[in-house]
Amino acid sequence: MKKQNVSDAVIRRLPRYYRYLDDLHLRGTVRISSSTLGEKMGITASQIRQDLSCFGEFGQQGYGYNVDELRSEIGHILGVDSHHSIIIAGVGNLGRALMQNFRFRDAGFELEAAFDISPALIGTQVAGVPILNMTELERFVPLHTPDVAVLTVPQAVAQSTANRLIELGVRGFWNFTNVELSSSVPGVCFEDVHFADSLLTLSYKITSR
Repeated sequence: MKKQNVSDAVIRRLPRYYRYLDDLHLRGTVRISSSTLGEKMGITASQIRQDLSCFGEFGQQGYGYNVDELRSEIGHILGVDSHHSIIIAGVGNLGRALMQNFRFRDAGFELEAAFDISPALIGTQVAGVPILNMTELERFVPLHTPDVAVLTVPQAVAQSTANRLIELGVRGFWNFTNVELSSSVPGVCFEDVHFADSLLTLSYKITSR
């Protein structure tokens, strides 16, 4: 399977492919052409073929793609079947909302635990996931080796919390703190989620239409 020099733009389109194919799979669609898939997604058929060619050969000329097979292949590329482990740091409104509503397992992640400093939260559970004291990180992380930490802590402690987790071996961060985090440690990845960016993009679209 080819993976060399895959652009960030291609990588960011893969989850969209997976989401659309998953929906088609649930609807019972067996086969789809690149042109039909492109129409649904608002991109060209040639772009789809070009993106997928970064990872190998998919589909047959004149027959299109087998939905279930392509969905499985893209899921494998994305690591959906890798059974990653994940923890949450910060169980405020956003952290709690993610625990209650986001389907981590559908993305290939097992939510192991959440951490907070509030005595009212420590020792309780949300959606069956235990909430532990932040002081437990040094014991828990080396023992369970989570792949990713979700950061929903206050901005003032975002970088220090990330640094602490990096020192414990965490290398992936889903960052909701609205702070641009950084690390000099090789292999550390931050995926920043900025709600304001998305809303301002929508603002531009409705202002300039």
